[in-house]
Amino acid sequence: MTVYFIGAGPGAADLITLRGQRLIERCPVCLYAGSLVPPEIVASAPKGALIKDTAPMHLDQIIEDMRLAHEAGQDIARVHSGDPSIYGAVAEQMRRLDALRIDYEVVPGVPAFAGAAARLQTELTLPEIAQTIILTRTSGKASSVPEGERLELLGAAKATLAIHLSIRNLAYVETALTPHYGPDCPVIIIYRATWPDEEIIVTTLAEMRGRVREEKITRTALIFVGQVFGQTRFKDSKLYDAQFAHVLRNVGKKKKAKLAG
Repeated sequence: MTVYFIGAGPGAADLITLRGQRLIERCPVCLYAGSLVPPEIVASAPKGALIKDTAPMHLDQIIEDMRLAHEAGQDIARVHSGDPSIYGAVAEQMRRLDALRIDYEVVPGVPAFAGAAARLQTELTLPEIAQTIILTRTSGKASSVPEGERLELLGAAKATLAIHLSIRNLAYVETALTPHYGPDCPVIIIYRATWPDEEIIVTTLAEMRGRVREEKITRTALIFVGQVFGQTRFKDSKLYDAQFAHVLRNVGKKKKAKLAG
């Protein structure tokens, strides 16, 4: 018996991996985070499977369901949103399973920031503008942020920021980042990226709070901050430059062959 922690992706039902979907289709028990995982994803569970939304459950109840399935020899599809490696509260479940000597595996999924970037049709890294992406969050009720990871410090890198779980902390985001990025720095806020009711707000650090109040967004939103957004004046990467040689495209040899011919 194995518990499969499956990343269901950012929201759209067809953004789950083939491996994840096939596991859901065969596991007799499916425990899914119903607040962020669309029901279409778990609808493919086998006939007669136990399908349970864990949103109203606490950790002890979830682990007890896993223990009972273990005793019955039933595999579990434990379905989380996005990718299990980030903000999924998966590690605490694994720790409990280790103590119970219950096997588990992890199936990656499309993380929310990648799904959001795809919807924006943009790269989060551009030559000589930003080559670093910082995935972070601000302190909230469920979890605080270590002192060394506060936005005041991270902002000094002037990297592209993908700020999760922070839509209610915009005043702090603005105060912490304005000294580093400036009040006119582009900000894009994406509510429920890839879902049918997705909403995208293009704004700036100085204006984002007002825009979010207008749209009445209070949860399930990702905040992008950085100079890469809306940029059209950036240098081409050398990767596809006709004069750039690499192991799969040796410019020098081609030139010599042409001269020899």
